[in-house]
Amino acid sequence: MPHTTGQTGQPAEQHPQGVAERVLVVEDDKAIRALVTTTLESNGISHLWAATGHDALAEATRANPDIMLLDLGLPDMDGVEVIRTVRQWSMLPIIVLSARTEDDDKVAALDAGADDYLTKPFSVEELLARLRATLRRVRYERGHTNVSSSVFENGVLRIDFAAGCVSVEGQEVHLAPMEYKLLCLLASNVGKVLTHKAILQAVWGNTLAQSLPSLRVFMATLRKKLEAASPQCTCIRTHVGIGYRMSRVEG
Repeated sequence: MPHTTGQTGQPAEQHPQGVAERVLVVEDDKAIRALVTTTLESNGISHLWAATGHDALAEATRANPDIMLLDLGLPDMDGVEVIRTVRQWSMLPIIVLSARTEDDDKVAALDAGADDYLTKPFSVEELLARLRATLRRVRYERGHTNVSSSVFENGVLRIDFAAGCVSVEGQEVHLAPMEYKLLCLLASNVGKVLTHKAILQAVWGNTLAQSLPSLRVFMATLRKKLEAASPQCTCIRTHVGIGYRMSRVEG
């Protein structure tokens, strides 16, 4: 059954390091769940937990947590399905905690709408860093809700920032939240090479080397979706060992 707690049994005050006020931990393995929840409690972070996908969805709806830490191997449903279901009605930040290390598994979770992917085993320091980074990004976005109504066009690519829509040759392309953020960042710096460090800082809120594989996965899925919509949409360039750039398409 779902369970709620905090360091004192009440929602904790915002931690000075900027970690989430309330975290939903979805993990059926008792040992790992104990490690995560103990880490949260020792850092003054309120949390609740669920051991199944259905309980996780119920708690996400009822308790309105700030972030979800999600294991993919749940007993009643796959974690990717949990992500897809949540994304039908919420942009709740989701960090996957999984023993699955194959790129296909990571791509599936990220493509479904996960914000980040942390592979087991992981250090508690890295877990807290990922939490801080994700929540900083969410708070920034909440504080900047006055989105510009401008439209960006580059060849066959069109981004409507106000509507949050991307289209290629007039056909809408559905992107995961992180893919959209990366595309907007590149578009806002069209023609400029953005280093891995700069992108990680702007989108993830950190420059941790551990985040680089996630960046590469998101960039790969973003490119695939754009190029699947039109072979002409190849404006994202890779600068090996440096970063990425969106080239300006003439005409």
